[in-house]
Amino acid sequence: MRKQMHSPSEEFNDDLARLAEDARALLAATAGIAGEKVEEARKRLAAALDDGKSIYERAKEKATDGARAADEAMHEHPYRAIATGLGVGALLGFLMARRCHCSCHVHHGA
Repeated sequence: MRKQMHSPSEEFNDDLARLAEDARALLAATAGIAGEKVEEARKRLAAALDDGKSIYERAKEKATDGARAADEAMHEHPYRAIATGLGVGALLGFLMARRCHCSCHVHHGA
């Protein structure tokens, strides 16, 4: 059976969901345990879960907004987007070729 490939963002979301689920399970498992330290730890964990959820939602919203803005810019100025992509690709190719060329001379004593 083939294993499905997931994008890094999907894997991150899955990991984050498992972490939150584990934290909620820990909160539920310690609900009946008395003690000042346990109660304080439970409060901190609950607050961390709430903070993590709000941070995740803000990051997700910003990423969505950024993707939407990039999509709109590509549709409004397709040739500019293509030229920018080609320019960045050419620059990266030049830098990588130059790096390879320089390291080849060092290794071969030229």
